[in-house]
Amino acid sequence: MSDQGSHTNTELKHSPWLVLVVLCLGFFMILLDTTIVNVAIPAMSDDLNASLADVLWILNAYILVYAVLLITAGRLGDLYGPRRLFIVGLVVFTAASAACGFAQNPDQLIAFRVLQGVGGALLTPQTLTALTVIFPPDKRGAAFGIWGGVAGIATLAGPVLGGWLVDDFGWRWIFFVNLPVGILALVGAVIVMPDLKLNRRHRLDWVGTVLVTTALFLITFGLIEGQSHDWGEVWGPVTIVEIIVAGVVLLVVFFLHQWATRDGEPLVPYQIFRDRNFSVMNYVAAAIAFGMLGLFLPLTIFLQSVLGLTALQAGLAFAPMSLISMFIAPFAGRLADRTGGKLILFAGLSLFSLGMGILIASSHVDSTRWHLLPGLVVAGVGLGLTFAPLQTVAMRNVEPRMAGAASGIINTTRQLGGVVGSAAVGALLQAQLTDKLAAAARSQTAGLPAEQRQELLGRFGQSAGDLDIGNSAGGITFPPGTPPQVAELATRIFHTGFVDAMRVTLVLPIAVLASGALTVLLVRRRSAGSTPSESFAPEPGGPSVVPGGR
Repeated sequence: MSDQGSHTNTELKHSPWLVLVVLCLGFFMILLDTTIVNVAIPAMSDDLNASLADVLWILNAYILVYAVLLITAGRLGDLYGPRRLFIVGLVVFTAASAACGFAQNPDQLIAFRVLQGVGGALLTPQTLTALTVIFPPDKRGAAFGIWGGVAGIATLAGPVLGGWLVDDFGWRWIFFVNLPVGILALVGAVIVMPDLKLNRRHRLDWVGTVLVTTALFLITFGLIEGQSHDWGEVWGPVTIVEIIVAGVVLLVVFFLHQWATRDGEPLVPYQIFRDRNFSVMNYVAAAIAFGMLGLFLPLTIFLQSVLGLTALQAGLAFAPMSLISMFIAPFAGRLADRTGGKLILFAGLSLFSLGMGILIASSHVDSTRWHLLPGLVVAGVGLGLTFAPLQTVAMRNVEPRMAGAASGIINTTRQLGGVVGSAAVGALLQAQLTDKLAAAARSQTAGLPAEQRQELLGRFGQSAGDLDIGNSAGGITFPPGTPPQVAELATRIFHTGFVDAMRVTLVLPIAVLASGALTVLLVRRRSAGSTPSESFAPEPGGPSVVPGGR
């Protein structure tokens, strides 16, 4: 289907850098909510009586809905304009954040997190779409660098701001803080965002949306709930394995459906993947998200529930990595404009993997946050070299008329990597905890009286999916009159078992990050003398946006 004649002309009334500020403010709020929730996990677990399985759903309900709606939201941005979808997304996300703050139990919080995911999905693709269109090719890397720097700021601000709010005001304020940010971004969007209309002839693939949403829900549900159901029956004869297999089958059907409708309006336009760099970057983006979300959940629990740090202290422990990443990202973006970004991205992912490996090797029951500093510094350098080059390489050869679909796809693969990473690492952590806590209990209770020993063995021998991972040492409580040494022993068993489980579990996200680094080597380097502007030349009848505001 031809796109000619389907565009409307638009000129920028404000500097693209001012538009960038507004876009980054909304994007900042989305990322802030992801990192800020992690640091509040122990407090939420204690206050809402949420188990580890509940916590995984609080994290993944948002990411899952966010991920499966991103491509559709990118299409809606093409249809109705990025400005309109950005504003709608802001309103939904901000309102849902207020509702999360008033949640009274895990189920309510999970439901409101779903609404947050809808708002975040509507908003996010519009940022990359607008940046790709309003900035000229020679400035696009710098803009992506700032965009990536915002990710670093959110990574820093989330744990630190969240820790302060949790310690001084309570975990509910990690959601209430979104209100002023959302309102400010909303006012800015109404005033400065251009009304870009890229293609009014897009249609939505509702069959594809239903297929991919159902498939991903089944896979994620199986991973999160597997350990708590011993990977067996869930509803009658239906087992966890059957649920996961059904999800995989539906995912295959989804891709077959996309291929069958490739000449129409599929949810995933396959012609975008003819560009090798874009295809490679989709896997790399997924690997980065898999690694980051997979790493930070166990580490957050480790810092607070094992090392005994407050939420603020735990947030500050991640600050060196975030600060370094924030300052390096814009320079990495400008360097990517000149060199193409391949080697920068490879170095970034390699250093991030190395730094996380150093951090895990430094994690022990008696560690302090200073023992973790070397690994965090190395990881911060790597993270700063990652975001901007990834976007530059991925979007370099994408035509502006496909920017909405492309940004939706790469953001979707990133978030799918995150949701699968969080669910897979959560499942592995639960399995390892079930094994390691029982082993620690057996080895450390040998000298206790039989009754007390059986009490501890019973408590630590249950499925880890039902474990309280708050600040109360695995939720173990004892009746009045219990000797203090028994309670101390229970705490030591929980700490030892958790650290042993965490060290094994985190091998998985580091391995995925390392595979992402190796995949970068498949990127086709920009030929000497070529410029990205050739790939971004607007087609006849395309949008007449004045790049760079000139």
